[in-house]
Amino acid sequence: MKLSVLDQSPISKGETASEALQHSIELARFTEDLGYFRYWVAEHHSTNGLASSSPEILIGQIAQATNTIRVGSGGVLLPQYSPLKVAENFRMLENFHPGRIDLGLGRSPGGGKKTRLALTDGIEKPLSSFSRQVKELQKFLFHSMEKGDSYFGVTARPDSSYQPEVWILGLTERGAKHAALHGTGFTFGHFINPDHAAGTLETYREKFKPSLARRQPEANACVFVVCADTEEEAEEIAKSQDMWLLQVEKGLETRVPSLEEVNQYSFTEIEKEKIRNNRRRCIIGDPVSVVDQLQRLAHEYRIDEFLLITNIIDFAKKKHSYYLVANELMKRSRS
Repeated sequence: MKLSVLDQSPISKGETASEALQHSIELARFTEDLGYFRYWVAEHHSTNGLASSSPEILIGQIAQATNTIRVGSGGVLLPQYSPLKVAENFRMLENFHPGRIDLGLGRSPGGGKKTRLALTDGIEKPLSSFSRQVKELQKFLFHSMEKGDSYFGVTARPDSSYQPEVWILGLTERGAKHAALHGTGFTFGHFINPDHAAGTLETYREKFKPSLARRQPEANACVFVVCADTEEEAEEIAKSQDMWLLQVEKGLETRVPSLEEVNQYSFTEIEKEKIRNNRRRCIIGDPVSVVDQLQRLAHEYRIDEFLLITNIIDFAKKKHSYYLVANELMKRSRS
């Protein structure tokens, strides 16, 4: 099993955005040393608790600070942007860090209607254009525009010896079909909604069409993970992530709360039920329990790579969580 990271650069209460971004760089170095395979950064806008609004810039900073780990986006919100500009951004990254860059693409609008219009400079861009945009993006990346294409004669620069790996992130069969049709990798967002995962991933494999980017299907999944030395400690430190998820869903606060705030808060029965439901998106426990659950999901989903996302208040314990999972997996590979 390959372990990778998805990082939203969450800002804890009492922390600045600058500190959160430096934590992302530190976590990337740390997980690289542990043998993690990829480090992907998210894209969010107009939110006070997630610092990664420009994944292209953060990718460059992280790739510069590391040596071997693949670095990429999870993902660039393509409907808001020009395929040519995205291709140029990632060709530029490949020139600085050849053979290490991933281009994960999301179909999400990136926020509310006003935020989305601000991103597109007031132009109404339909999400239904996503498939066309992916096709154009890949043609720009691989210099495969043909006569009759709208942008024949336009070339994405600079030239590069490598092309970024292209992935599409999704939750449903629609996302799986987009990835399959365009011959990209597919990332299933278990951390957002684990329903219908096995069927969605099977749809991707069944409908996959080889492309210039990829000859064979390749899939992974992203899951919330909180790991500690004991089950009891894992449950305790996961409380900040539980409350953070509640706050995000309410749209009121996206900074990670302290455990003191969580323990003083009186949860309603509806909120308690929501936390229990959200736990389906998470794996929480000691190292043996966490890796057991990951291996069960790997068998069920027929994949061999997970991106782990851990949004808890304590950065040292967050690092320790990633360490414990990698260490347990390493012990099993040696036995």
